[in-house]
Amino acid sequence: MSLRGVYEHNAVQFDRDRTRDLHERGWLERFCAEMPRGGRVLDLGCGAGEPMAGYLIGRGLAVTGVDFAPAMLELARARFPDGRWIEGDMRALDLGEVFDGVLAWNSFFHLTAEEQRGVIPRLAAHLCPGGALMMSVGPEAGDVWGTVAGEAVYHASLSPDDYAAELANCGCEVAAFCAEDADCNGHSVLLARKG
Repeated sequence: MSLRGVYEHNAVQFDRDRTRDLHERGWLERFCAEMPRGGRVLDLGCGAGEPMAGYLIGRGLAVTGVDFAPAMLELARARFPDGRWIEGDMRALDLGEVFDGVLAWNSFFHLTAEEQRGVIPRLAAHLCPGGALMMSVGPEAGDVWGTVAGEAVYHASLSPDDYAAELANCGCEVAAFCAEDADCNGHSVLLARKG
């Protein structure tokens, strides 16, 4: 089954199983600190909107969520009916607008390394000057398999140096990188800013 099919087929179970303990809080607070009051955030791979988009909305940010699984977006719309939820694939992202922040949490790493290289310029193009990009990645270059509701899903990562180089080519600079952050349930997190 395709990645989109896995998330589409398992949307309700994924949402039910998705932890809401906000182990991401430290990084979310750091990301929010980069945003102006009422800033606009693009949440790529937003899923059902919890807990990430919900946290950002609760902080007064205007969130635009993009996901390629309609069943996930249905859940997000039901949860946050005043939100802006768009069906789309980050590999073809072209909204024609810019945001104060772009978040790609537990989504960007589903792309192959080559796809990631192609998507990074798309992410940067959707950031206003001074905007922040935060995404979960791998701790080093390579690929692994995980599961969603018992179905296999692919994950890939570039090396931290390769991410820095790809971002620099798009006018962005890495502000922070933490491999397998013990305070964030082992997530590897990259935060960058557009010059």
